[in-house]
Amino acid sequence: MFDFIWNLASFVLALGILVTVHEYGHFWVARKAGVKVLRFSIGFGKPLITWNDKLGTEYVIAAIPLGGYVKMLDERVEAVDENEKHLSFNSKPVLSRIAIVAAGPLANFAFAIILLWTMYMIGVQSIKPVIGDVEPDSRAFLAGIKADQTLISIAGETVFDWRETTFSLMQNMGEEKVEIIVNDPIEGQIVKNLNLKSWTLDDNVKSPIHAIGITPYRPLITTELAHIAEDSAAKKYGLKVGDKIYLIDGEKISNWPQLVKLIQASANKPLLMTISRGSEKLNIKVVPDNKPTKDGFSQGYLGVIPLASKWPESYISTRQYGLIDGFFLGVDKTWQMVSLSFEMIGNLLTGQVSVKNLSGPIGIAQGAGASVSYGLVAFLSFLALISVNLGVFNLLPLPILDGGHLMYYIIELIRKKPVSEKTQEFGFRIGALVLLLLTGFALFNDFMRL
Repeated sequence: MFDFIWNLASFVLALGILVTVHEYGHFWVARKAGVKVLRFSIGFGKPLITWNDKLGTEYVIAAIPLGGYVKMLDERVEAVDENEKHLSFNSKPVLSRIAIVAAGPLANFAFAIILLWTMYMIGVQSIKPVIGDVEPDSRAFLAGIKADQTLISIAGETVFDWRETTFSLMQNMGEEKVEIIVNDPIEGQIVKNLNLKSWTLDDNVKSPIHAIGITPYRPLITTELAHIAEDSAAKKYGLKVGDKIYLIDGEKISNWPQLVKLIQASANKPLLMTISRGSEKLNIKVVPDNKPTKDGFSQGYLGVIPLASKWPESYISTRQYGLIDGFFLGVDKTWQMVSLSFEMIGNLLTGQVSVKNLSGPIGIAQGAGASVSYGLVAFLSFLALISVNLGVFNLLPLPILDGGHLMYYIIELIRKKPVSEKTQEFGFRIGALVLLLLTGFALFNDFMRL
């Protein structure tokens, strides 16, 4: 329950910030263009807090925190007094209307730059992309990439951590091959050519890194218990934090995956565990709970988290930049995310990326909760990513989104006359249907991942 409340609160906070930025973009440019703004609302439904400024704009914080809107004076929506017609949205030149509509997504991109700029000035601590293992006969294996090597660059782009490695791989999806530079602990820097011909990303792999056959290095996970869940089998049968598991039914336990495999195969079956607790050695009988898989198969569950060894200091890097360098890096990374987002949309349409990789509000909420837990820098990075995605999504040429309005206004600019009301209305209905289907599909994916 705590995780649910934490994720929900983080989601509302993140979405509230990003929607405010997006709508403020529309609001600010509308005011500059001489359009009267009637309402600036964050959220939908019943107003919780309202106030007015001296120009007559009503500001609203509403009950349903799933979006927002800016309501402008517009003769197409309601009757406008003769003396205020020059203040209406529809009376403005088409270039002004284009600027007002485009300002929302552009505000999201500008906000991402500011977030990343701040993040790089604070300092970013990250894990170097050191390879833990390479799957036999995988693309990475065939390229000659080996365990213990560190990735230095992909297609000429330096990568400092696994996140940047993922971005670089996705940016090169569709290429025949890509040049990768690795640092080998014995041979030094080596150039490798990774074959990406016919490479696709489906929902059966965790990430692009795993898809090419690389498992990132992770510190050794011990058989010592670091956390015991409440109302779990481990708690019920007396296991404690700090216990080290050595034997299960007389079988020596040498690593954590071995222990997990035994537990998962023993739902509702008694196991005799030999543990060390301080200077004592104890035998404890434990019956793992049954936690069925998504496919309905029985799976044992103990309710513990192991203690992991510390990261080697040489595997951790900290990057901190000054005012100027941090800004230009923020611009560069934002541009990379914008480009990658559009490329991923293209890859979804061509089938190179499975639509099952789409995430909806639940996935975003989980990401928000996790990023807040990790600290300010992680939350800034998450906000920047979602801000870019929000801006790109709103630029899609669906008539119900900003991109759809821009499409109509660009057509008007070319034709020298507006698109007919009937055509626009039909487009809005189609856009609403497509948006509803996309949202439903993303929510379905979220529920399947729970």
